[in-house]
Amino acid sequence: MGGQACVSYGAAEFSRDTDLAILASSENLARLKKSLKDLKAEVIAVPPFEAKYLRNGHAVHFRCNHADALGMRVDVMTKMRGVASFSTLWKRRTTLEIDGANIELMGLPDLVQAKKTQRDKDWPMIRRLVEVNYFANRETPTKDQIRFWFLELRTPKLLIELAQQNQVPAQLFKQRPLLKTLKVEDESLLTQLLIEEEEKEREEDRQYWRPLKKQLETLRHSRVSRDKFSTV
Repeated sequence: MGGQACVSYGAAEFSRDTDLAILASSENLARLKKSLKDLKAEVIAVPPFEAKYLRNGHAVHFRCNHADALGMRVDVMTKMRGVASFSTLWKRRTTLEIDGANIELMGLPDLVQAKKTQRDKDWPMIRRLVEVNYFANRETPTKDQIRFWFLELRTPKLLIELAQQNQVPAQLFKQRPLLKTLKVEDESLLTQLLIEEEEKEREEDRQYWRPLKKQLETLRHSRVSRDKFSTV
């Protein structure tokens, strides 16, 4: 997931980081620890690399020191706001073959959902991800693609175009109320509703992270106090 996945879906983004969604089972974490050891990766911030923090929704951050990946950052997560469980993500993944190796990407709808954060940089990326998919498939779309576009397009003109060519599934109105206004074909109104929709998601993300940030601050304080004590 993250910037590397966005590149693979055609929404170019410069990123030296590698973001991974992982299954936080003891067996899988043991495999990951071995791989990180091969990369000479070290944890660069709180929290420590422990299953309880991953399962609680935290990200664990590493910096690689191996010559072939020097300075590369690796971030791992298990749980994300509004995103399905890992088992569901795995079933819906996209598999690419690159240089003879399979690369497993978070499915596009799940990647878009994971990008709905409070960070400014994520919202333009959501727009690009969905538009790339729309332009590549709008001539012969599947029902799933049409549903995805109605739920996730963030460009007023394209939402209106989509509604002109396809009936909005009634069950989607509850998930995305602004779809009820598409018949009006008012781009200014849609622009305002999209802004309000984005701000609602940002606020929900801020609320989601508030207790997690408190936990991180407590961990940082404990580590600083421990380090001070050990140097006395």
